[in-house]
Amino acid sequence: MNNSIKNIATLYLVLFTMVVLAKENVNQNLSSVVNTKIAAGCTPSNSQTDLDVNNVRTTIMGGGDMWWNLADPQYEIPKGGNKHSLFAGALWIGGVDAGGQLKVAAMTYRQSGNDFWPGPLNVDNATIAADECAKWDKHFKISRSVVEEHHTRFDSDPTYTSAMFPESILNWPASGNNEAVGYSQYLAPFYDVNGNGIYEPYAGDYPDYNVTGNNDDAALFGDQTLFWIFNDKGNIHSETGADPLGLEIHAQAFGFTSDNEVNDMTFYNYKIINRSTLPLNDTYFGQWVDADLGYYLDDYVGCDVNLGLGFCYNGDAEDEGANGYGFNPPAIGVDFFQGPLADPLDGIDNDRDGTIDELGEQIIMSKFVYYNNDQTVQGNPSGGTDIYNYLRGIWRDNV
Repeated sequence: MNNSIKNIATLYLVLFTMVVLAKENVNQNLSSVVNTKIAAGCTPSNSQTDLDVNNVRTTIMGGGDMWWNLADPQYEIPKGGNKHSLFAGALWIGGVDAGGQLKVAAMTYRQSGNDFWPGPLNVDNATIAADECAKWDKHFKISRSVVEEHHTRFDSDPTYTSAMFPESILNWPASGNNEAVGYSQYLAPFYDVNGNGIYEPYAGDYPDYNVTGNNDDAALFGDQTLFWIFNDKGNIHSETGADPLGLEIHAQAFGFTSDNEVNDMTFYNYKIINRSTLPLNDTYFGQWVDADLGYYLDDYVGCDVNLGLGFCYNGDAEDEGANGYGFNPPAIGVDFFQGPLADPLDGIDNDRDGTIDELGEQIIMSKFVYYNNDQTVQGNPSGGTDIYNYLRGIWRDNV
């Protein structure tokens, strides 16, 4: 996905780059990325929380990666069946600043290191202290039904006292830490009943679901939602070796309960804020996916260009082994529902709707690339340049 990002972009993802069918990069030189830059001393995120509202149970990490627990696959579908369709995934972002410097942030298996850390950035200088990273190493898990009940009782039940308010509503991270001067006043989205710009749950404010049916601008989704914030400035980029972009990312993982196929889906929303002083040009966003569909040695990947859908499927009629789905195994897909805005007048039908350069045109999946679990030119990336090439649909040898 190519875009010029100056301030904020928003991505909506269900579940571009489909990758190696293995647990980790083989023959990876763990000392291949050397970075001597001085940066904040944040430690890698350890937070792990399950999204488990529907027919899927999956683990979400706090450092830009998900669907695993740093060792094993954790995308279980059907829930309770001990069969997993995905091994790991992460957001990849790369761009070039006004001075021509390549900047990349990505995660894979944490073998080489990390490019993302917990917490928001100072809005004045795009920094974060190590202790603040540690405070934000968590997910905020909330359910729409809890918010609906709270809102109803707050308005109509005189016996409903503040001592009975759910902790998930009282602890909702709607505003920056008052002790950490420089954070944005607005973090997790909330409905501001009196419009004073301050999150006041005791005055009736609540996490921003559309619980009344009249809040069309609600910014929280799903029947169960995980909210967390991470950044790419908490330490040196030991995964890519690249310079940081200065990004603060507000993330949601959510799911719906239903009686149709949505019950087998999980969704992800990223609000990406550029806190650096320079705009980024030629910017690409990608979803890195290691799709181990049950037994991982007989999987294939592909894409449907018109749908903007990447998918993984079994190579034969039986998914063998204890980890396999057996006969007639399922497939799994990854789709961008909503991407960043396209560059104006770029002459490209970025959303493939038959109209070029319409107002508000979004970029959906523009590239689909796999790579092999080896050290060839079509193999594991080594550093930020390789990752940026894969984001642009280019092999490691620039072809």
